[in-house]
Amino acid sequence: MKIVVVGSVNLDLVATAAVLPRPGETVLGHGFTTVPGGKGANQAIAAAFAGAEVTFIGAVGEDAFAEQVRDNMARAGLDLSLLRTEPGPSGVALIAVDDAGENFIVVAPGANAKVTALTEADRVAIAAADALVLQLEIPVETVLEAARAARDAGVPVLLNAAPARSLPAELLDLVDVLIVNIIEAQMVLGDKVDSSARRSPSASARGMHAYSLMERLRALAPKVVLTVGPDGAFYADRDGTWMQIPAPKVDAVDSTAAGDGFVGAFAVAYTEGKPIADTLAWACAAGAIGATRLGASSSLALREEIDALAAKR
Repeated sequence: MKIVVVGSVNLDLVATAAVLPRPGETVLGHGFTTVPGGKGANQAIAAAFAGAEVTFIGAVGEDAFAEQVRDNMARAGLDLSLLRTEPGPSGVALIAVDDAGENFIVVAPGANAKVTALTEADRVAIAAADALVLQLEIPVETVLEAARAARDAGVPVLLNAAPARSLPAELLDLVDVLIVNIIEAQMVLGDKVDSSARRSPSASARGMHAYSLMERLRALAPKVVLTVGPDGAFYADRDGTWMQIPAPKVDAVDSTAAGDGFVGAFAVAYTEGKPIADTLAWACAAGAIGATRLGASSSLALREEIDALAAKR
């Protein structure tokens, strides 16, 4: 089973401090680490860990960071024959985190911004895949081009519309499965972003908000998945199927890559033809496992771990 991921790869530069600096202020930190990341790379690794043969299409720069992220993806078993090298820096995310868990993040896309067209080899790989997984950390024109190539070849397109933004109507027309969280759903729908409902202590209030979004999202794609963190995921399709699958209860410590773990595992289960309820439960288990570990790609779940947690539901 072959999955192609077209997307971003970054190196996260993470500094920790007691407090975040104000504009013009310098503070002393107490920790620093580098973590390979990027939504595209994370989702590709998640799919590989979940059992797929994964080809990654993207770009790194000509710097030391490129070697680190390339090695990380290679160790995960990804086919990197279509990972190109572009002049200039690789993508990076500069992240500062305080002792309360608050953060600020600045992303410099670097080589990701230069993934501006598909090569013929890229198109051949997409046509030979069982599914194409896309996100929005590379130019949307390239995302659209990849979706067109998949549609022409009869390959299902799974789009995680993240980071949140409005989308071209043509792209939505090419998507088979749209995967969003609450904030991303509001952006795709053109709503004013309001995160208060997802923070409500009332499960019923959170559920009503999710249902109201799903009523509208289902008009945008044949199948829609709305992830709601510890509340699990909602699903609807144009055949009239509706469901909510709860997430396993875990002691979460870092949700950085939980969503990417969900997407990668969902792509694998969906491509394998699992019933949709089982697909959602399996993906929720993968996301939950990722939330129990620190880091991005380092937190992603192996297939046997997903199987074990999903079996407990």
